[in-house]
Amino acid sequence: MSQSLNHPIAQSPDRPIIRSPDHPIKELSRRQRFLVWLLGGLAACVVRLIGSSLRWEVYGWNAYQALRSQGRVVHAFWHNETFAAGWYWRNQRIVVMSGYNFDARFTARVIGILGYEIARGSASRGAARALVAMAQAMRRGHDTAFTIDGPRGPRHVAKAGAVMLAKATGAPLICFHIRPARAWVFSKSWDRTEIPRPFSRMALFIAPAIAVFKDADDAEQARKLAEVQAALDDLVRQGDEWLKKLTH
Repeated sequence: MSQSLNHPIAQSPDRPIIRSPDHPIKELSRRQRFLVWLLGGLAACVVRLIGSSLRWEVYGWNAYQALRSQGRVVHAFWHNETFAAGWYWRNQRIVVMSGYNFDARFTARVIGILGYEIARGSASRGAARALVAMAQAMRRGHDTAFTIDGPRGPRHVAKAGAVMLAKATGAPLICFHIRPARAWVFSKSWDRTEIPRPFSRMALFIAPAIAVFKDADDAEQARKLAEVQAALDDLVRQGDEWLKKLTH
């Protein structure tokens, strides 16, 4: 894969970063760009190494496939599942939103290697422009995804970005949850990041689609966000039950 250190996030030519319209990208220092390139590349190798050993069970796949055959979708999941989700949905050119700081660009470097594309923006900076870029990407045939409680939490509290994009594009919103049977959990991180242990069994739970109509007013969007929260909470419950069956 061809790499370049001239860009804040090195990308291969066929995985371009989607920049939000009229929004300049703040440059990192030369040292920071090098660390993003080096550490991000190493992290992607770790994801591939662990990911290739995982054993998957998927619930709700047939309904999801039927929906995907009709057009693009907006995915939503919890931030602590980024490692497993990044591996499972790799190489589909799914567009995700990522911010401007070092940590965000490190993550973007990793998922870029895994076959994702990046719309620059965060909850505090450039979110509206990033949503525009994501909507444009969907019109060009890309799916999109949100770590819906990110980038800073609160943990497992859904934010409105995915609902807004579903309204703007008319695309169905799909919530999913990934539960590893065995994982390292970073308890000091705000989201309790999970990294599956090698050869672990994994369960992917996919909820029925949530439709957000283009004429939805603020009250209707709030109701849809509550549906998203409820769907993700229910998926977590299903994951807890799945894990209990494995351990008893």
